[in-house]
Amino acid sequence: MSDRGTDNHSEVTDFILVGFRIRPELHSLLFLLFLFLYSMVFLGNAGMITLILTDPRLNTPMYFFLGNLSFIDLSCCSAIALKAMANILSMRNTISFTGCVIQLFLFALFMVTEGFVLSAMAYDRFIAICSPLLYAVRMSRCFCAQLVLGSYLCGWFTAVLQVSMTFSLSFCASRVIDDFYCDSHPMERISCSDVFLHKVVSLTLAGVIIFPTIAVILVSYTYIVSTILKIRSTEGRKKAFSTCSSHLGVVSLLYGTVFFVYVIPPDNPELRKIASVCYTLVTPMLNPLIYSLRNKDVKAALQRIVGKKSLTLNSFFSPYWFSCSGFCTPELPLITH
Repeated sequence: MSDRGTDNHSEVTDFILVGFRIRPELHSLLFLLFLFLYSMVFLGNAGMITLILTDPRLNTPMYFFLGNLSFIDLSCCSAIALKAMANILSMRNTISFTGCVIQLFLFALFMVTEGFVLSAMAYDRFIAICSPLLYAVRMSRCFCAQLVLGSYLCGWFTAVLQVSMTFSLSFCASRVIDDFYCDSHPMERISCSDVFLHKVVSLTLAGVIIFPTIAVILVSYTYIVSTILKIRSTEGRKKAFSTCSSHLGVVSLLYGTVFFVYVIPPDNPELRKIASVCYTLVTPMLNPLIYSLRNKDVKAALQRIVGKKSLTLNSFFSPYWFSCSGFCTPELPLITH
């Protein structure tokens, strides 16, 4: 039985991604929906990264973490959405064995890394509000870089372990994955191997990753709320809550959908796929909007960049326009900025 399973496993060269079970005439609409969501994810997160890198006023630990969060969201979404859109457009719904390995690895890497980065952001807010005088010392550049590097290392270790466990299974029963991307949960269902050990390892990984990160976030915000309530001025409390509400919104969106899919998986596969779209596309799309709409620093940085571009365009076109239109004579100075 073991030899036969190994032989059948080696014969698998590709998988079939079922995707969404909809009528053929709705595939174009589904592709446009995915294209819209991915375009918003790309524009929002790439714009946020560009804004943080180009504006020196955003050179702080909070925006360092936010820039990494945008990179993670964009990378994770790209690993899932681009292949999904290609399959919808071609209607082939296939992915190579190597492509499936890479997609599962990238998905696990960035999802786990995002959880740790969000917990690091909660700790950053805790220090900023509860120990503001020690903020510059505790949240040094070196320490922030160590937190982000540690997050990526945890994600890399988890991804390697998850991929190794998943693709050590034999897929002699079927190669049809009832999802729109390669994920360990639907791949367990098509395996003819004993998946008990695989489930135990997956649950252990989930416990080791999810509960500590949630614990850090909960403890941090318990102290934050306690400190904010001690602030006497209403304006001070409002400002403190404003700096934390964006992060809490992002955490709630991510962990809410992940909890629904992996901890309490729905019986309906289509409902699970919709929830998967939420944390692979919708949440990465909303994250930049949440942070930009509720953050005065980000809005001010965006206005400065837009103002500079407008100033540059005026400087370029104004002399040319006035000299060519006859409204400016050689004796009069050209309008320059």
